[in-house]
Amino acid sequence: MKPSRPMNNQSSTLLMISSIYTSLTKAEKKVADAVRNNPEEAMMATVTDLSEQAKVGETSVIRFCRRLGFRGYHEFKLAIAQDLVNLQSFPDSQIVESDDHQAIACKVTMKNEQMLKHTLDLINMLELKKAVSAMLAASKIYIYGVGSSGITALDLHYRLMRIGMNAEVHRDAHIIAMSASLARKDDLVFGITTSGSTRDLVDPLRQAKQNEATVITLTSHMRSPITNYADTVLLVPSKEMPLEGGALSTKIAQIHLLDILCTILMMEKDTARESIEKTAKAVADKLY
Repeated sequence: MKPSRPMNNQSSTLLMISSIYTSLTKAEKKVADAVRNNPEEAMMATVTDLSEQAKVGETSVIRFCRRLGFRGYHEFKLAIAQDLVNLQSFPDSQIVESDDHQAIACKVTMKNEQMLKHTLDLINMLELKKAVSAMLAASKIYIYGVGSSGITALDLHYRLMRIGMNAEVHRDAHIIAMSASLARKDDLVFGITTSGSTRDLVDPLRQAKQNEATVITLTSHMRSPITNYADTVLLVPSKEMPLEGGALSTKIAQIHLLDILCTILMMEKDTARESIEKTAKAVADKLY
């Protein structure tokens, strides 16, 4: 099973709570809500204090900490403290009706800046390294995404094509299903889905896994159904509400992580520079 916490130098516990929230038990969600609603108080609370705030037993608090990958409650509190230090760098970016255009521009910029920082905090370097190695070793890479994630899939395909990797992209659910059914052992399937619960992606990735293809998924939910079939999970933050599908802030996080991934691929692929030069020359005469 994939690690529940990112292997990174800085804590991102509050982000990880959001990424696994839907997979928590009812009691664990009560603990998660208590922590997210008032992390400062949770940082100072004893196990008994937090269990009383969440209206659950102390064992539920301990189970919650272990679900996040901590050995105990004290280690969990230290991580929350580190989160609070990092969060102080970002002022409130909530937009209100009284904001003028300048204020809106500033708050949107701060929100996107925060998403980039959170994306870095969530990167699991071991998973990233696995993704790079698998993509360099694959005979062919199939990139899948539907809806807004399909736009992100197009961008990844463009980046991989520029460095000379054998890749194709599909955004139609029927074509994705047929493509995945033909994936072979030496192939790699890269599925992009914010929720991790889109059947148009989950079912094809399961089929590809059954065909022994390597599977990578980019998602915002660590314990979502699609991660059950992924050899590697690349996690990005998301604050999308049900009516905000395709929020640009989430796409910025996705593109940022893919930029990091593709930059590493370019550095490690022997023929990448040659491919970039060839593709650049191929379109040179399209410019005035």
